[in-house]
Amino acid sequence: MIAVIDYGAGNSASVLKAVQHLGFTSKSVIAPECLQDAEKIVLPGQGHFATMMTSLRERHMLEPLREAIESGKGFLGICLGLQALYEGSDEAPDEQGLGILPGRVRKLEGVFKIPHVGWSQMEVRQPAKILEGIASSSFAYFCHSYYGPVTAQTAATTQYGQKFSAAVELRNIHAVQFHPEKSGEIGLQVLKNFLET
Repeated sequence: MIAVIDYGAGNSASVLKAVQHLGFTSKSVIAPECLQDAEKIVLPGQGHFATMMTSLRERHMLEPLREAIESGKGFLGICLGLQALYEGSDEAPDEQGLGILPGRVRKLEGVFKIPHVGWSQMEVRQPAKILEGIASSSFAYFCHSYYGPVTAQTAATTQYGQKFSAAVELRNIHAVQFHPEKSGEIGLQVLKNFLET
């Protein structure tokens, strides 16, 4: 069973449908005990960093989620779900992230329009399981005002005012800043790659 965490984000239902469309048994979960039975975990995210972290904490899911990731269970973070992997975010300076990736999430700067909404190209930097079959310069759909910095775990980058992590991969941990559920065939390939690893 694929657990799609629902903490109240608007995109969890569409992610669930995309996973089911690919033929995988999945379930929307709101309780920590559901993570124990899951083969893999997806954390979709939309909105404010503090809202996400507070909601996960109030549902007693933060530590079970961290434990599941550290145990080696496959994890996919989407959009805000990628940003949760960093140490924290300037969007909510007093709120800690999961601290799995080094650095802080910053606000996009030097661009005319924020949030960054629409199709942008990715540059693949290094091989990654979730990017198998996806060419560098492929387009994906983004919707965000904050970004995760480029680190050693960054598999692909996108440029919008500054270069940021579009996809990261570290052992069993995978995450994308874009929305695969809105990115057509490219997005479905990303989800398929994760679900089949």
